[in-house]
Amino acid sequence: MAKKEESPVGFEQALKRLEEIVAGMESGTLDLDKMIASFEEGQQLLKFCSGKLDEVEKRIEKIVKESSGAVGVEPFSVGQ
Repeated sequence: MAKKEESPVGFEQALKRLEEIVAGMESGTLDLDKMIASFEEGQQLLKFCSGKLDEVEKRIEKIVKESSGAVGVEPFSVGQ
């Protein structure tokens, strides 16, 4: 049986599908084979979402007001 390799359309769709997978796994109604398949799909979606977040983080710039009153730009960093 060939495995479907579909990429989610976007981050939001991937996140929604990941939430559906988690809910299904937490329900306790999946058999072992379905649980493993869901886990594998979830891992792929997690990798996709993490990659998208990394891309976005690299593009975000934080606008800051400098002491002179001029507006400057500095790279975004987590924790600020």
